[in-house]
Amino acid sequence: MARVTVEDCIDKVDNRFELVLLASHRARQISQGASITIDRDNDKNPVVALREIADETLSPDDLKEDLIHSLQKHVEVDEPEPDPASLIAAGGVSVAADQEDDDQPETVTFDQMSEEELLAGIEGLVPPEKSDDY
Repeated sequence: MARVTVEDCIDKVDNRFELVLLASHRARQISQGASITIDRDNDKNPVVALREIADETLSPDDLKEDLIHSLQKHVEVDEPEPDPASLIAAGGVSVAADQEDDDQPETVTFDQMSEEELLAGIEGLVPPEKSDDY
């Protein structure tokens, strides 16, 4: 059988660099024990990966998603927001009580400090004077 070249795969994956990334990722998967989708024919893992891409037994988009997922260090999981009805039931808050709170403005209080307290706090933030001991 003829050897697989990049020209056999370039119509499946437009960018040659992306093709190399996808094929090398697939070859690593095969070396880690993933099942192959074609006959091996005594070929090494990179050639098997290229043949799988050329024969379209694997979707390049699926390989790309898998590659991205394998490179992520922190995967954010979109958790569904809690249902408002369940929050009300869990908190024991009734809808009527929430509506009553909307009519009254919220009062916001701030801590007050004198000018002397502010200056004393700022003096503590000043870096110490440099000395010749260093």
